[in-house]
Amino acid sequence: MPIVVHPSEILETIEMIRYLKFDIRATTLSLSLMDCVDSNPSNMMSKIEKKLKRILPSFVSIVDEVAERYQVPIVNKRLSITPLSILIEPYSSISLEYGTKVLLEISSLIDNIARECGINYVGGLSAYVARGTTPGDMVVISSIAEVISSTERLFSSVNAAQSGIGININSILDVSKQIKELSGRTPKGIGCTRLGVFANMPEDAPFLPAAHHGHNMPELALHIAISGPGVLEYAIKSRCQGKSLTELLEEIKRAVFKITRAGEFIGREIARRMGIRLCTVDLSLAPSPKIGDSVADIVEAMGIESFGAPGTLTSLALLTEALKRAGSMAATNVGGFSGVMLPGSEDLGLTEAFKRGSASIWTLIASCSICSTGLDMVCIPGDTPVEVIAGLISDVLSIGVINGKCLGVRLIPVPGAKPGDEVDFGGLLGKTVVLDVGRFTPKDFIARGGEIPHFKQRW
Repeated sequence: MPIVVHPSEILETIEMIRYLKFDIRATTLSLSLMDCVDSNPSNMMSKIEKKLKRILPSFVSIVDEVAERYQVPIVNKRLSITPLSILIEPYSSISLEYGTKVLLEISSLIDNIARECGINYVGGLSAYVARGTTPGDMVVISSIAEVISSTERLFSSVNAAQSGIGININSILDVSKQIKELSGRTPKGIGCTRLGVFANMPEDAPFLPAAHHGHNMPELALHIAISGPGVLEYAIKSRCQGKSLTELLEEIKRAVFKITRAGEFIGREIARRMGIRLCTVDLSLAPSPKIGDSVADIVEAMGIESFGAPGTLTSLALLTEALKRAGSMAATNVGGFSGVMLPGSEDLGLTEAFKRGSASIWTLIASCSICSTGLDMVCIPGDTPVEVIAGLISDVLSIGVINGKCLGVRLIPVPGAKPGDEVDFGGLLGKTVVLDVGRFTPKDFIARGGEIPHFKQRW
C-alpha cells in the first residue's frame, strides 16, 4: 500500500532535516553467510569474499542515491552478518587454537572488504551464551580484545543473559576480562566502544554493537535506525508551554510519528531498489554529540531542572510510551531496541548533567528499567577491577532478564583516568567525563561463578 503524504508533512520534514538535526542514523544490511560454510577455511573465506564483493557495492551506491534523491542525511552504512561464533564452530571443535586462527583471518578479511566497499561498520563478532558456551563461543569471547584491536570496523556483541533462561556470570566475567584487556590495547580504551554485553539481544537491531544476522532472518534484509531528539525538543519547547503531561505526550507522539514515517519511507525506497525486504525500523531515540541532538535536553525541556533530578525516570517513561505508541503506528515492522538511548559520551546534555553532579552512574543504572540502553558508552576509571566491571554488567542484565526487555552495556575503562576527568573520543563517539564506580567491590560474589536461572511462564 503506497504511503500518502500531505504537503504540510513535506514542509515539516524539510524543517526537521535542515534545522532540527533529523537524520537516518543507520541503514544496516543484514546478510547471512551460512551458505559460505565449508570444511576448508580457505574455501569458506573465498566464498565470503565473493559474496560480500557482489552485494556490498550496490548497497552502498543505492543508499547514496536515495540520500541524494530525497536530501535526507544517512549517517552510516552498516553490515550485520551471521555470528562468527557459528561460522567458526567446525574449526573450533577441532581445537580452540585452530578456531582462533581461522577467526582472526576471517575478521581481517571482512574488515578489509568493508573498508574497500565503503561500509562504515560491521556487526557479527557475536555469541549467545546465556545458557553456556560452545567451542565457537569460547573462541570468540577469548579473542575479542585481539580481534577488535587489530581491525577498524568490526563490532562485538555477547548475549550473556536471557529471560526464561538466566544470567551467565561465568561469561560476564570472561567478557569483563576482555574489556579490561581491550582498554589497554587501544588509545583511551576506545576499542571498548565496539564491544557490548546484552540481555535479550534483538536479532534485528540496526544499532551497533548489537547488530548481527539473526536466526529468524531471510538471507538479505534491511534495517533502518532513525534519530531525531532535536525534533522532539523543538516540539516541546515551541508547542507545549503550559500544557499538561497528557497533552505533552500527544505532542511528542505527533513528532515521533513524523520522524518514524520518514525513516520508513527511506527504508522502503532503499529496499525496493535492492529487491529485498525492509525488515524493521528501530524506533530508538538515539542522540549524537551535535548541539541540539540530546535526549537529556528533551527531559529538561519537559520541566526537569537537570537530568538526574527527581522525576527524571518519570519523564523517560513518558518519552518511551510516546515513542512506542506513535512509532508502531508509523512503521510496518518495528524492531531492534526501539526505546530511549542514553549513551554517555554521545549526548552533550547528559555530559553536562554529569559535570553538574545531577546524574551519576547510578542514575544510568536506574534508567535501565525504562530505557533500552542506560549504561552505554560510559567511561570509568582505568584501574577499575574486573570484578566491579562484571558486577556493573550483571546488574544491568539482571534488570533486562527480570523485566523481559533487551538491555545492553558498553563500559570504557580509560587507562590512567580518574573520576571527573574529561575524555574526548572525537567524531560521533563524542566526549564525556569519567564516572565514579564507588570503592566497594562484589569480588567474592562474582568469584562464585555459575549461572543464575530465571523462571518464565511458557505454557
